[in-house]
Amino acid sequence: MITASPHSRLSSAAPDWRALWRDAITDPLELLQAVGLGDRTDLIPSDGAGFALRVPRGFVARMRHGDAADPLLLQVLPQRAEHDRVAGFTLDAVGDMASRSGQGFLHKYHGRALLIASGSCAVNCRYCFRRHFPYGEEIAAASQWRDALAQLEADPSISELILSGGDPLSLATSKLEDLSRGLAAIPHVRRIRIHTRLPVVLPERIDDAFLKWLASLPLQKVVVLHANHANEFDAGVDAACARLRDAGATLLNQSVLLRGINDHADTLADLSERMLAAGVMPYYLHQLDRVHGTAHFEVGDAEAIALLETLRARLPGYLVPRLVREIGGDTSKRPL
Repeated sequence: MITASPHSRLSSAAPDWRALWRDAITDPLELLQAVGLGDRTDLIPSDGAGFALRVPRGFVARMRHGDAADPLLLQVLPQRAEHDRVAGFTLDAVGDMASRSGQGFLHKYHGRALLIASGSCAVNCRYCFRRHFPYGEEIAAASQWRDALAQLEADPSISELILSGGDPLSLATSKLEDLSRGLAAIPHVRRIRIHTRLPVVLPERIDDAFLKWLASLPLQKVVVLHANHANEFDAGVDAACARLRDAGATLLNQSVLLRGINDHADTLADLSERMLAAGVMPYYLHQLDRVHGTAHFEVGDAEAIALLETLRARLPGYLVPRLVREIGGDTSKRPL
């Protein structure tokens, strides 16, 4: 009997992810036209709300045509409400800069260090908690990761390395290979965790070269995806998730609770069920990080807790994400 290789789920005819990245929609008017809302220019601010639009066309194809309330569209379309100044909403809601201990190196929690691997994303989510982050000075991948690797080597308490951003999978696989070569000399780092939205919004990124690198890592591998709605999953995303599992990764998902997008028990239950079908386990449901420009997405704590209670009554426990808030200076995420 012939056994399929771990990467046989990937078609050699798949489009190059870098070309698809470059072809992303960056003009709000073009996005409206693509989803059948070309006459609804009233939906968008004239200046893009100070945070650029970027969304891959494959993700746009999953949006409901002609629906201004589509939950995928609302995650990426600039809105006038982003200009509102709301008390309690700041530029650095989670205390990233206070936890910085080197170039792109954040050390918030015991045993874990986070690298700002890249400042680039394939999609710009309007609720992004790092939409004001100074990426220009804070990229850990600079200089072949030397500063980050030196800090990791000097602190034997760190057993898990988290790659974040931006999106770490925006980096070329050769850049990730540079990092893993350096990690080989640091035996106390036993696990790598990659926080990425690319397998969801641009699943073509999970290509042969990346899978070969991931499978070769002599570390425990955890990939934390970011999806907020069941409609974000399609056959391409399912296939990317299967490839990641084939390469030895444990797949988790973290979502953000967002007003008008997933603030309903049915929507959250559908998301958990759809993730399980793709081989992804729910991890966190984050309360919105209170970053300037995002207040219109906020769901109150009492409403959020009630939603989770409804989910617990409907779903098996393993499909109920943990509702948390991140507070700068805390030693862990704060359960609600």
